[in-house]
Amino acid sequence: MNSPAVLEQLINALRCLPGVGPKSSTRMAYHLLQRDREGAQRLAASLQQALDKLAHCDYCNNFSEHAVCSLCHDSQRDKSALCVIEMPTDLMMLENTRSYQGQYFVLMGKLSPMDGIGPKDIHLDKLLKRAQDSLVEEVILATNFTSEGEATAHYIGQMLKSRGIKVSRIARGLPMGGEIEYVDSGTLSTALLERKIVT
Repeated sequence: MNSPAVLEQLINALRCLPGVGPKSSTRMAYHLLQRDREGAQRLAASLQQALDKLAHCDYCNNFSEHAVCSLCHDSQRDKSALCVIEMPTDLMMLENTRSYQGQYFVLMGKLSPMDGIGPKDIHLDKLLKRAQDSLVEEVILATNFTSEGEATAHYIGQMLKSRGIKVSRIARGLPMGGEIEYVDSGTLSTALLERKIVT
């Protein structure tokens, strides 16, 4: 028996979420339609609102409703330190440690030639402009300790050092292959505090 085309469209749309395959997307679609139509309406409205209102902060590249996000707008933040991270979830984890009071730059990804992701895809031109701001004295590379994260850190480090910018890398308090999003606050705080100058 063929499902209605609109239902198939919903099931296929849900598969865009990470870790969601055909069975999970089918289960989600039926749950939303059969058990939680009100939740489905809220989900649809929230998604549309996010798509309409969110853009990238002019300074840190994170998602924001305004041209400059609240973190970049905060006059209490240390403008001399710029921490480069892969994703907004990494920013949230670093903020939870309460051990870093500087600025951020969110790449929104990492270099991955196998997936066709190159320097232009992770906003390196915008990062370079930000790093050359006269207030920035140190750029801290806090990409994940995966092969792609290491390659990204190396590429950015070489790019910035060739322009005379001081670059450091967070310490390996994080497990090899680990991702910042899943590390406990203590380990992440130690890694940040014990960062090393990139040579």
